Amino acid sequence: MQARDYRFGPYELRSRARELCKHGVKVRLRPQPFQVLKALVQRAGDVLTREELRELLWPKETFVDFEHGLNAAISELRGVLNDTASDPRYIETLPKVGYRIKVPVELITTDEPPGAPQEPPAATPPLSPPDSSSQVPVHVSPAHTHRPTPWARRWLAMIVAAVIGLLAIAYVTSRDRTHNAARSKIKSLAVLPLKNLSGDPTQEYLADGMTEALIGRLAAIHDLRVVSHTSVMRFRNPQLSAPDIARTLGVDALVEGSVIRDGSRIRVTAQLIRAATDEHFWSETYDRELRDALALQSELAQSIAEKVQVTVTGEEHERLTAAHPVAPEVYESYLKGRSALNKSNSRADIEESIGYFEDALKIDPTFAPAYVGLADAYSYLGTVFIGAPPAETRPKVISAARKALELDPNLSEAHVLLANAEQELWHWAEAEVEYRRALELSPNDATAHDGFASWLLCQGRTGEALAWAQRGRALDPLSVSGSDVAWILFQSHRYDESIHESRSALAVQADNASALLVLGFALIANNQPADAIPVLDKAASVSNRSPAVIGVLIRAYAHAGRRSDALQLLAELKRRREAGYVPAGAFVNAYLGLGENDQAFAWLEHAYTEQSNILQFLKVHPYFDPVRGDPRFADLVRRVGLA
Repeated sequence: MQARDYRFGPYELRSRARELCKHGVKVRLRPQPFQVLKALVQRAGDVLTREELRELLWPKETFVDFEHGLNAAISELRGVLNDTASDPRYIETLPKVGYRIKVPVELITTDEPPGAPQEPPAATPPLSPPDSSSQVPVHVSPAHTHRPTPWARRWLAMIVAAVIGLLAIAYVTSRDRTHNAARSKIKSLAVLPLKNLSGDPTQEYLADGMTEALIGRLAAIHDLRVVSHTSVMRFRNPQLSAPDIARTLGVDALVEGSVIRDGSRIRVTAQLIRAATDEHFWSETYDRELRDALALQSELAQSIAEKVQVTVTGEEHERLTAAHPVAPEVYESYLKGRSALNKSNSRADIEESIGYFEDALKIDPTFAPAYVGLADAYSYLGTVFIGAPPAETRPKVISAARKALELDPNLSEAHVLLANAEQELWHWAEAEVEYRRALELSPNDATAHDGFASWLLCQGRTGEALAWAQRGRALDPLSVSGSDVAWILFQSHRYDESIHESRSALAVQADNASALLVLGFALIANNQPADAIPVLDKAASVSNRSPAVIGVLIRAYAHAGRRSDALQLLAELKRRREAGYVPAGAFVNAYLGLGENDQAFAWLEHAYTEQSNILQFLKVHPYFDPVRGDPRFADLVRRVGLA
């Protein structure tokens, strides 16, 4: 009796065993979705109507919610096949009609069950002796009729055996070397954005939140390099193959998968892919109530750590397994807050995120991640591109971060946010302690690396700062939000290198305000103010005319010989300060650029009063070079704690 199996893409559907495999690795699939897939591949190229599927799987006498059952089966199949309804690779939906397999399907038939012994090939028949009547007599000399002695035959056999043995050893060695290279230890991985297969685009925040949380869990493992969330999100809809993505991110393995929400339940399917061979060597599905989402994340992270065979210390294991139930409405509000904050395109996005975090804490004031979200949001509000007064935002950052750490001292992100705020307040020793604790808790946290690099830079330790920033970039290779390497190179007076780094970042994201601003700084310092003007104009445009950008643009105009244009922009800053808050640092940059040093020192005193961000960099910032010999500057450096 023949067994009919089917192969399509990297998948093989085995009818007798009732299993689906991907690259030879079994994929977990419930019976009904398996039967749906089997019916589809048996009718490859044809449309299988919903009624046909109903008759096949749910006979008329069976009373079930057919629509719900079929939709759930198709959703599970899409999750296992890493497929989507909007851009299907395998299962095409014909609305109100049915479904069809899009890819070619190969039928595999076999007469023997798996593992049956194979019949040995027939022996080669001996050659027929030549017809003696056709033979021509040939005279053969005695020398040619001499046969080898037994001793000679033994030597010949030994030589042949030795050659065959050497060839076999060479083959096995080559094969093992190739096999071992492909199976080499996994030391780095990236979690690609989990796909939202719920059929509801508004649930995208859930898939993104689960992705970010899983990365956060794995980032705590010292023995594994894990790429940051901001870089992997660029592969939400990848056009590259898995090996190409892995090469781009510089990792040994990828995690891909999907999230399906059905009411109060979520199903997460995940699989591991070895980058060198595109081998899918592990797959699992987790089905939980939403209130157990944190436990699901913990279990998934533990499974991945086990499968990639990394060393997990006792303390790391405790953090991996830490989880407790959370009310669904609390977790949803938190994830919606994270989603709004990750946009971080405007003040409105940030304020929306604050509302969601506060909603979560009203229901459950013990949910520590929501306090981290609040601290992060207020930290964003205090950046030069949003421009809220530091006196308003920093106390809120510190309060929320400390509350989060009271509830859970192992939250590395809270330590980083607290360290950032302490550094802005010139509490240098306290900031260092917090950065180092964050790095200890989460050695893969790119923001902790960047923050500590900034702390080292402020101390004048530029070489160490650059090394830490480069490590951070390795963890977040496609992020340009901080442009930290370019910023440190600028502060180190390595302007050409800084310009190159900034332009490389802008090749990834052309309208990133931070990268544009750093490029403008470096171009002016490199005696290219005319080139800096269009760059800073664009930075002003994408940042809603941030005062910090305008201050540097004034310097560019002044150094390019366009003083009247510079003064017009200075007048704009003064008018805006009469109507609301403008950071003192904007005026410091403007007056230093105009060469009006007394005015610059007056504004440096304003900056000292408001504890402006610019004063962190007094020790290294190239724009302060012309006034470093002034006693007023030395006194300011002392008061900020950097003498």
